[in-house]
Amino acid sequence: MIRDAQLSDIPAVTQIYNDTVRTTTAIWNKIIVDEDNRAAWLLERQSAGFPVLVTEHEGRVLGYATYGAYRPHDGYHLTVEHSVYVHPDARGQGLGTPMMSELITRAKAHGKHVMVAAISADNPGSIRLHERLGFVETGRMPQVGMKFGRWLDLVLLQLMLDDRTQPD
Repeated sequence: MIRDAQLSDIPAVTQIYNDTVRTTTAIWNKIIVDEDNRAAWLLERQSAGFPVLVTEHEGRVLGYATYGAYRPHDGYHLTVEHSVYVHPDARGQGLGTPMMSELITRAKAHGKHVMVAAISADNPGSIRLHERLGFVETGRMPQVGMKFGRWLDLVLLQLMLDDRTQPD
């Protein structure tokens, strides 16, 4: 089941976030956060009108997904960048696709034009998932990040959410 996140989901979201920070290059950050941090993050996202979704199975939150502003400047107001994270016990079980599909549906419903994915080049599974959903690679940025003592390349992909040829 995919649903909107609630404050009661924060312990699970915090656990998933921190595991992702500790063990993967999906988040280029080393800082472990506490539940207060994630609760503030959730409330900030929701108050800005951005969805935060969780996928739940048998009462257990197994992943979360969200999108937010791509860049802080007015000219990007119809472009969003998203994130999807899955509990380590549930990775590779196909949870990313339905969460991404729901994010895409929500972004379209909110009149967004483009969804951007910024993925570590060492995560080919995530890149393939995005390509299956219609995302197209638009760029690669070599060695723009570092984690675990090595340089990381960033792959940029985007999905056109509507067929507008002229902006609003």
